[in-house]
Amino acid sequence: MEYPITRLRRLRRTEPLRNLVRETHLEPGALIYPLFICEGEAVRREIPSMPGVFNLSVDEAVKEAEAVASLGIGGLLLFGLPAAKDEQASGAWAEDGIVQRGLRALKITAAAKKLVLIADVCLCEYTSHGHCGIVKQEKEGAFEVDNDSSLALLSKTAVSLADAGADIVAPSDMMDGRVAAIRDHLDEEGHEQTPILSYASKFASAFYGPFREAADSAPQFGDRRSYQMDGANLREAMREIDLDLAEGADMILMKPAMPYLDVIRAARERFDVPIGAYQVSGEYSMLQAAFAKDWLDPERAMMESLLSIRRAGAGFIVTYFAKDAAKVLA
Repeated sequence: MEYPITRLRRLRRTEPLRNLVRETHLEPGALIYPLFICEGEAVRREIPSMPGVFNLSVDEAVKEAEAVASLGIGGLLLFGLPAAKDEQASGAWAEDGIVQRGLRALKITAAAKKLVLIADVCLCEYTSHGHCGIVKQEKEGAFEVDNDSSLALLSKTAVSLADAGADIVAPSDMMDGRVAAIRDHLDEEGHEQTPILSYASKFASAFYGPFREAADSAPQFGDRRSYQMDGANLREAMREIDLDLAEGADMILMKPAMPYLDVIRAARERFDVPIGAYQVSGEYSMLQAAFAKDWLDPERAMMESLLSIRRAGAGFIVTYFAKDAAKVLA
């Protein structure tokens, strides 16, 4: 049928009609809120490049978790800022590491019964050089992030976080073989039921800048392009996901989100596993900058950005907008 018999605007006339035929929906339970946990007490330090996002001491993180749980948000993704750093990233896997202490404090709260606690597994926040693995010096000042020697520390970190109470461990380092190594070590230490959420296709992106300020994790030399993915490569992203699932990943996370919606869509069409997407710091900060200039309507732009990620195929979304979005959705 053609116009005038077929009129698609008929179903757009009112808000109840639009609600009735809406194809893609958001709900607070599908949102994950990142937390940056730091040393100290009563610390709530706003991150300059990320308005409304804070470095939080453990006591403040507990308060934040309670607020997040009350909004019906699905979970937290935890990052740590250690008191000291070294070449072996010892703060990442220490029994009394900052995230480990945060997990133990969160686990005894009522909020923990409502939230999934996801612990990021990476070394960049804990190494003195800011890279995601062990660095080997090569000739004439060149360096290499050594893949295989990094796996032991990543596995040790995952076990330590599971011991502390993480419901899910999420390796974000992009070392080859790290999912298999982590799965083996988790199982050996009695954590057969702990799922692995793999950052299966994490691209080397300009959109991570504000996060590196938030987590104090910028590389002190070089960059991460030898291990994070080339943004031009969609087919390679599918290979990375294939490999991580074969190694034992239970879920996958795509990162960044909005600049890589095609990757999310391709993964959703190909893989029958839970898929999330991370709306990263740069995506959040550029929208906040536009809001500050009154160039965009904050609520509409925020919700439209999240809806685009959901529509592309993400079952859940890690986002710094989680609290604001949950209030809109209430």
